[in-house]
Amino acid sequence: MKITTVSVLTIILTYTKACSQERNLLIFEKEGVYLHTNAKRSNQDTTIPGFIRVVERAGVPALEWSPLEDEGRSAPAVLYTKKDGEGGEEDTHFDPGYEPDWAVISTVKKDREHVPVRDSGQWSFSLPLSELYSLRRARFSLGRNFLVLTSRGGHPLPPLHFHRGGTRELFRALQRYIILDQSPVDGRLFLAYPCDSGALSQSFDKLQLLDEGGSDLVMRFIHDPYATTFGGFSKVTNFFRAALRPPDSQVYSRTAQDPSLPPQSDEEPGFELITCGVELGPRPDVTRGQPLDKWEEFLDPEGRVKNPEKVKELVFKGGVTPPLRKEVWKFLLGFYPWNSTAKEREDILRVKTDEYFRMKVQWKSVSEEQEMRNSLLRGYRSLIERDVSRTDRHNTFFSGNDNPGLTLLHDVLMTYCMYNFDLGYVQGMSDLLSPILFVTQNEVESFWCLTGFMELLHQNFEESQEAMKHQLIQLSILLKALDPELCDFLDSQDSGSLCFCFRWLLIWFKREFSFEDILILWEVLWTRLPCDNFHLLIACSILQSQRGELIGSDHDFNTILKHINELTMKLDLQSVLRGAEAIYQQLIQCKELPIKVQQVLGLYIPSSSEEDSPDSQTSETQRLLAQSQAEAASCSSASGPTYP
Repeated sequence: MKITTVSVLTIILTYTKACSQERNLLIFEKEGVYLHTNAKRSNQDTTIPGFIRVVERAGVPALEWSPLEDEGRSAPAVLYTKKDGEGGEEDTHFDPGYEPDWAVISTVKKDREHVPVRDSGQWSFSLPLSELYSLRRARFSLGRNFLVLTSRGGHPLPPLHFHRGGTRELFRALQRYIILDQSPVDGRLFLAYPCDSGALSQSFDKLQLLDEGGSDLVMRFIHDPYATTFGGFSKVTNFFRAALRPPDSQVYSRTAQDPSLPPQSDEEPGFELITCGVELGPRPDVTRGQPLDKWEEFLDPEGRVKNPEKVKELVFKGGVTPPLRKEVWKFLLGFYPWNSTAKEREDILRVKTDEYFRMKVQWKSVSEEQEMRNSLLRGYRSLIERDVSRTDRHNTFFSGNDNPGLTLLHDVLMTYCMYNFDLGYVQGMSDLLSPILFVTQNEVESFWCLTGFMELLHQNFEESQEAMKHQLIQLSILLKALDPELCDFLDSQDSGSLCFCFRWLLIWFKREFSFEDILILWEVLWTRLPCDNFHLLIACSILQSQRGELIGSDHDFNTILKHINELTMKLDLQSVLRGAEAIYQQLIQCKELPIKVQQVLGLYIPSSSEEDSPDSQTSETQRLLAQSQAEAASCSSASGPTYP
């Protein structure tokens, strides 16, 4: 076979007549993957059904696609060649079949002698994973996913449309061999890197994106922790650890490679440098208060709450007594406005009850035949039924078979799918509802309280996981300011990404504390005091409470995950809350608190004009800090601080 060489790395799609004599290993296979050869040309076939596979051929992993009619023949090949001066005809009209809004498409040269235009076999390919540069995952309005692959030469292959699903499974198979790192600019774009994260850091270093020691930063962004951490840390294997750990080699140093280059700042992209040079000052002692046990005295004659901020402060300091939770929670979760009268609340309940049952009828009236043609609703119901059967079954309200509490849990979650069909149901939402349903013991009230709770957490359950990644970054910023030594230790054990905190943040520690403790913890967090991200300070409090156990032992990646997982039901909530509040007071009293930390705590929110004028940021920041410090100082002799 004649191979046409070109001036750049190029893809030539052709047939392979002979089978390889080497041992081949099939890793992944999916039928129903259609290749769109040219979506914009009506005079040609635009879709070809086929198989997508991840295979090892002679030990080399590759991604392959072949049409159904080619089954039985050996896999086609993608041939790569370097520039050697030979010519070749260029096709400047190559159309990848999609809008190239994310890459510059170079011209592609084909060997037309061996690639008949009408033959579906011309589109078969086998792409070594070492030559894969990126994958772009997108979805048509009909809900079908498609992928566009691009080689390291910059050339896109025709789009692959997954008519029967399977993109997630394909990603998991690919991640056995490569790292798929989501682009910070385009959430649909994934860049492919070798699992050797040291090499990844080297390539970033050559682009001057990272400085010395960049591999630790890379590790923070390559995790896909949802399935691993939510299901249980025991599923994290040595293979997962090996895939994340950088090789034991000398860290690549840009200045060592080229002494003529100027030294770079140690600041990582997207982060403000936080070093142990920041003097935080002593951490104050904090005491908890008594739970809110009087409600009527906070209501005026018409039933309005006279001093909502005082109520929130009392709840933050001590929680709510069980008899009052049913009423107070409806205010904390936004079901009732704080300034509503008793008569207005009766009207709200009547309207919300009608609205709830209208939504409930929508899914209750769907026949079995209709549901068979509605895969989304069928999928939501299946997930809900599975999760309801195992949610808080130790609690008497949900224990036993044919329990009416389980029926309510199921019905409220199904109705939420009608309320927010875009999000639908995601594993973990049953954990959020069960305490609310236990307290209200009312179907309608628990539903609307759940919607209020989901207003705070809905981004945690979105498929992109951007909110979860952002929170882990914020947690890392806080921990680095509070305890650089602990951060360094976790980094040294490949745990600097804090992926073991994923479940904590996803469902707000629901599985880390007892059921009764969760009722207290959540009502404290719902006050939004002393800051919106107080749950991150709770995570810091837990981690710092374990620093002696972590640093003073021979923990590695696996045993750190195991140790954190075994903290479940062993943590003292009041101690954790005292620690988190003390951390907050310690941070706001620091006069040189890094801007990134201020942003996490909500102390520094620049306006549009301030973003254009960095010098104007200082005065507003100092004003907020001075205000917080003054409030903390004025209350130092009292039982506790009053938060804005």
